Amino acid sequence: MKHPIVCALLTAGLSIAATTASHAAVPRLDVAGISKYVYPDNRRCNLTATPAYMPDGETYLQVSADGKKIISYNTADGKETATIFDSATTRENKLPGDIEGFTLSPDASKLLVWTGSEPVYRRSSKARYYIFEIKRNILRPLSKDSDRQQAPLFSPDSRMVAFVTGNNIHIRKWDYDTEVEVTTDGSHGKIINGIPDWTYEEEFSAVCSMAWSPDNATLCYLRYDEEQVPWYSLPIYKGYCDADDRYALYPGTFTYKYPVAGEKNSTVTLHSYDVDNRKTKNITLPDSRIEYIPRIGFGGSDSERLIVTTLNRDQNRMEVYSVNPRSTVSKSIIVEEAGNGWLNPMTYEDMRLQDNGIILFSERSGWNHLYLYSYTGQMLRQLTSGDFDVTDYYGTDAAGAVYYQAEPSTGKPSDALNRAVYRLNTKNNKTEALTPAEGWASAEFTPAKNYFTLCYSTAATPPVYTLCNSKNRTVRTLADNAGYAAEYAGAPVKEFFTISSDGNELNAYMVKPAGFDPSRRYPVIMWQYSGPGSQEVYNRWAMDWDIYAATQGFLVVCVDGRGTGGRGAAFRNIVYKQLGRYETIDQINAARHIASLPYVNPDAIGIAGWSYGGYETLMCATDGSAPYAAAVAVAPVTSWRFYDTVYSERFMLTPQQNASGYDSSAPLERAGSLKCPLLLMYGTADDNVHPENTIEFVSRLQEAGMDCDVLMFPNMNHSINGCGSRRVVYAKMIDFFRRNLK
Repeated sequence: MKHPIVCALLTAGLSIAATTASHAAVPRLDVAGISKYVYPDNRRCNLTATPAYMPDGETYLQVSADGKKIISYNTADGKETATIFDSATTRENKLPGDIEGFTLSPDASKLLVWTGSEPVYRRSSKARYYIFEIKRNILRPLSKDSDRQQAPLFSPDSRMVAFVTGNNIHIRKWDYDTEVEVTTDGSHGKIINGIPDWTYEEEFSAVCSMAWSPDNATLCYLRYDEEQVPWYSLPIYKGYCDADDRYALYPGTFTYKYPVAGEKNSTVTLHSYDVDNRKTKNITLPDSRIEYIPRIGFGGSDSERLIVTTLNRDQNRMEVYSVNPRSTVSKSIIVEEAGNGWLNPMTYEDMRLQDNGIILFSERSGWNHLYLYSYTGQMLRQLTSGDFDVTDYYGTDAAGAVYYQAEPSTGKPSDALNRAVYRLNTKNNKTEALTPAEGWASAEFTPAKNYFTLCYSTAATPPVYTLCNSKNRTVRTLADNAGYAAEYAGAPVKEFFTISSDGNELNAYMVKPAGFDPSRRYPVIMWQYSGPGSQEVYNRWAMDWDIYAATQGFLVVCVDGRGTGGRGAAFRNIVYKQLGRYETIDQINAARHIASLPYVNPDAIGIAGWSYGGYETLMCATDGSAPYAAAVAVAPVTSWRFYDTVYSERFMLTPQQNASGYDSSAPLERAGSLKCPLLLMYGTADDNVHPENTIEFVSRLQEAGMDCDVLMFPNMNHSINGCGSRRVVYAKMIDFFRRNLK
């Protein structure tokens, strides 16, 4: 058996001194050839710097190209109207660096500008924030007492900003130029006020846990007691990417709280702070089943109506409360329960609190649709219906028209490939498609809904961004990506088809090799993600490694098996409490179908994936009937017992409730059944899918007298990004398949 460390060095492309007189050439990866196909070189013009629209939607603000100014533009014609902020001319203070971003205050009188940002976790960051008063040209630091702040939040009257530093909430009062402490008990690894812990941020997409009352008198917030949550530590090295000399001789440690499946979560409590008398009240919710509070927010203009969204630990029951933050009295107004499965996270993460009521996503019909509720909990009307999923909600205009994104409804599996933007006239209940049924469309609306930016692409055409008015007429083209499209002219294009597995029609795409010859037999790379509710097969532009692989003579296939999204709740929920079972059946059936095609080499089929896709790769490669000649798993989960509570338990319940399910769904427990050569890759600082997953799997292989290749990326997180590392991942994967798919 090859020693695993030697194996890792060989795989990483490093040389080892030979014992013979001559030395073999150092292996090199084709990172240059693949670079333009993978991040960051494959980035198109995607308008990621979303304009900050003024309340009337007629003008918007953007940072200048040199990062020194914030400029106002006319929405209709895009012409510059004024310089709102100039770093060189501000009074009282100067910004210590380029503008990295800004937020417009509710009344458009101030800007919150930041620089010097530092990432915390996946979505959160700390930065040096400054408040800029537009009319007086005055710039002042958000805090005089702390270097960096997190999650700043304007009060509705724009005269105060709540923010977090050192796990405590502070309020900056602009009129008095003062800073007030709201909480003082914040402590690393113990108490967090106003911002979420790691698990809430990662799995509930939360970055701020505060809400101002409409009358500016009360600040409500969540407090996370994580003292009983176990610590998790990751080593930090000097590394090659942003090298840190502090760890040149001795590694450091990144330590944080991470609850694995079945273990204790943070205890989350709700509180209200009276700005005038500086008193805090504890708000107790009446149901002992509450484990999570994913969202809080005030409903409409009523300052005595805080809407609190709660979940049980199994995440199949949501209860929404209306809470008076002054009296602390709460009332249950909505209960939403899943059938045989879990609640779609959109139900509690994407609830919208509007003046006319609550917009709720629900799968009660078997498909994801929009419902309008009153603030007393009465269901006023179902806004959308049919055998299709609504996938985004853009808002309601002054006339009551509802804008949303959804799959076109023809009753075919291929509906899931496309997304269109729709407008529902609630007065006559007529729905109008604002975009074609084929392709992928999304929209960003101005606050007044008088304009929207439309993004539209297909698998064969890069995105075109257009500005449209409320009548759906194109005002101007913002970006057509013509130069980007020309750069990839002639590149292989995805072809869509379906595959049958156990009586289910599965959506799939194929990228044929450049210069495809149907009389030849090609090696195949099957790429997949397969996670619950996910989707990889869609009719939108995505220039990535798979196109490059096709230029190198591979046929690339991707299949969305059972459990994936866009096909309704029943199709997705079949994987409940048994992750990996049906996904594996479908991927293996798909591989057998592909192997039967006349232009495929049936003995040269590989499978690969990242994260959940890495997990499913290992499930497939360790199956008794695995038809693969090679497998590549990047940052894979190898046992759901290693992964966090919220994600694992949403689909599997706890290990205490479903021990057999956890065992049967773990590649770790079947490592000895590995059927093909395997390459594992991971980042040593992955705070999401910990390196433990890979290390323990390798340990099981060694126990079984088996071998694999391993490539680690020092100090890289789950994304393995930075200093060209992403292209190394895919170049190594293609090199591995080139050597093993013959």
